[in-house]
Amino acid sequence: MEFKKCERCGCFFISEDNVCCHCKPKDRADTIKLQNFIEENGAGFSIEEISAGTGITTKNLYRFGEIQNISGTAGKTEFKPNIEL
Repeated sequence: MEFKKCERCGCFFISEDNVCCHCKPKDRADTIKLQNFIEENGAGFSIEEISAGTGITTKNLYRFGEIQNISGTAGKTEFKPNIEL
């Protein structure tokens, strides 16, 4: 086990995870919101649009997935989440 700083709230903790035990349920809830948003609305939204639609901060969206620029979309990015529940 390592001494780490929680990627969500910034507190220090000892664990193998990237978030503390207090933030883990919040991450689960946010990933469920994100999955529901993508299932209902499809892909092709910018991070800012997803954040506005779900209430999830852009910081946490970047933690949940990877951003890829799609050519020909006039500055938009497609969010491809790497979600584990």
